[in-house]
Amino acid sequence: MTPTLNPNLLLWVPLAPLVGCILAGLFGKLIGRRGAHTVTILGVAVAAVLSLLTLQDVLAGARFNATIYEWMVIGGLKMEVGFLVDGLTAMMMVVVTSVSLMVHLYTIGYMADDPGYQRFFSYISLFTFSMLMLVMSNNLLQLFFGWEAVGLVSYLLIGFWFKKPTAIFANMKAFLVNRVGDFGFILGIGLLVAYGGSLNYTELFAKKDMLAQIAFPSPLWGGEWMLITVICICLFIGAMGKSAQFPLHVWLPDSMEGPTPISALIHAATMVTAGIFMVARMSPLFELSDTALNFVLVIGSITALFMGFLGIIQNDIKRVVAYSTLSQLGYMTVALGVSAYSVAVFHLMTHAFFKALLFLAAGSVIIGMHHDQDIRNMGGLRKYMRITWITSLIGSLALIGTPFLSGFYSKDSIIEAVHGSHLPGAGFATLAVTAGVFITAFYSFRMYFLVFHGPERFRHKPFPGEHDHHDDHHGHDAEPHESPWVVWVPLAALAVPSLFVGYFTIGPMVHGDFFADAITVNTAAHGAMLVLKEHFHSAAAMGMHAFTTLPFWLALAGVATAYLFYIVKPEIPAAFARVLRPLIVVGENKYYLDWFNENVLARGARLLGVGLWKGGDTVLIDGLVVNGSAKAVGILAKLGRLAQTGRLTAYALAMIVGIVGLMSWKLWPYIEPQLKTLTGA
Repeated sequence: MTPTLNPNLLLWVPLAPLVGCILAGLFGKLIGRRGAHTVTILGVAVAAVLSLLTLQDVLAGARFNATIYEWMVIGGLKMEVGFLVDGLTAMMMVVVTSVSLMVHLYTIGYMADDPGYQRFFSYISLFTFSMLMLVMSNNLLQLFFGWEAVGLVSYLLIGFWFKKPTAIFANMKAFLVNRVGDFGFILGIGLLVAYGGSLNYTELFAKKDMLAQIAFPSPLWGGEWMLITVICICLFIGAMGKSAQFPLHVWLPDSMEGPTPISALIHAATMVTAGIFMVARMSPLFELSDTALNFVLVIGSITALFMGFLGIIQNDIKRVVAYSTLSQLGYMTVALGVSAYSVAVFHLMTHAFFKALLFLAAGSVIIGMHHDQDIRNMGGLRKYMRITWITSLIGSLALIGTPFLSGFYSKDSIIEAVHGSHLPGAGFATLAVTAGVFITAFYSFRMYFLVFHGPERFRHKPFPGEHDHHDDHHGHDAEPHESPWVVWVPLAALAVPSLFVGYFTIGPMVHGDFFADAITVNTAAHGAMLVLKEHFHSAAAMGMHAFTTLPFWLALAGVATAYLFYIVKPEIPAAFARVLRPLIVVGENKYYLDWFNENVLARGARLLGVGLWKGGDTVLIDGLVVNGSAKAVGILAKLGRLAQTGRLTAYALAMIVGIVGLMSWKLWPYIEPQLKTLTGA
């Protein structure tokens, strides 16, 4: 017998964290620190348990798609709160709540001395509520609510230390860049509502063939634009902002100014994956436009490759992991572009665990290093921070795609899927994701070796690396130490799925029917998934076969190169830094995209605004139309006053002249022929 999903229990999945958020936020001083973390952790724990129960029922065949509350109806357009629970939703619910629960526990130790303790717990619980509303939605209105709510909480958390100027700059940057993406997103939603007449996913997908037939003249050049292509590109622009795809990625590295727990929760595991989730949910629409899919593929390829390059030259431990996140989000986007949606969300899931692990491990290192984040000031931490060391190693091995670990199954599936695509951008995508394997392994183990192995540079020992010319080494007299149990227990808990979840889930999620009713793929036109299924036999066989494949040897080469450069011969990167200085300068300036945004786009927009203000508003509207019309009336009034003499004879003369003039004008057609006759003209 197929189980059914109880809507009342489903409602408590997002509401339980919201209750914790309200109690910690409004009554934080009353209930104290212990009370704040107790109610928020309890709320997220309830959501996590209910999510696991929901997943269990979904695996048994249960589904749910219904309205919970109807807000209002405008001209037949229903605005409502509703849930759609299928394989995709259930997986996202478990990922969001489990990672959030680990982050909540970790925060007890990391934020122990922070005066904003209760406020922080309130914010991260509010984020959990917002993300759950996003992934559980069955309509575009609720999706957009969750979309904007996670953006709001991200803004609040990046700028959590609001007395820190760099944090305030970073949260404003994130807010503004995401407004660009959200402008495209709301245009896509508006077009769907205008032509589809509904906000509900099921109703819109039922009209997809009709939407695919609509075209309109191009406003820029000859020919026609297909409506479905415009809709999908607009929706994906929203995903570019939220999921930090080139060129709207610039906000995510700066978001590291916020406390480390939010880097793990928001900017690695959950919020930045919202765009990936949204495109996968909209797969019935994206499958109708090869142009949109190719756009997605190229953007993802650029992000995967070029953000990886930037990870190589970072020295802040959190920024290395941040650029790794950007690159991995690019991998997910590439999978979306080749119609391997299930592979994209599979990588989303595995990546959420090992990237949250890496961020929280970085936070543990920061605690142990007395809040120094520069990896050039570390080294030899393995013997001081054993648990952080081994969990970091597990996270790094999963990230680079070590056979049998979770990251291997998802990343290699993406690379294989790209080989099966025939889109125009597939060639470049193949190069990007294949080269990205070496780059990922190199920067990951560059960080790992510099932090946990080699000389103990925190004891004021000089490091003969590539940045010796900088004088920003500030060692520490106090020895590093392992973090408290509330910090390392979440690390150990996240290490387990980082090791095993890929092995046990690749079968049903990628090659089975777990996402069958959630994701639509036109395999006749986009055959990447057919290629994957043809070559897959079992998770064990895939792991064994990996040792003969190019990605494995590229990953091994990346690790070996990092070991040679930073343990055996640290003078080599110094030599490379001198030879490749122009390229490094470009990388240090992040391809000058920040400069372009601030000096060209921002200043250009400001100049345009000033021109419209002074030229349009001040001169044209205020000066000419408003004040000009008033002045014209004043001038006419002055002229009128000149005629008002107060003398009766002057008025009589004016009347006589007027009458004569009027009569002459009226009688002229009769007088003119007589005058011509008299004069002989």
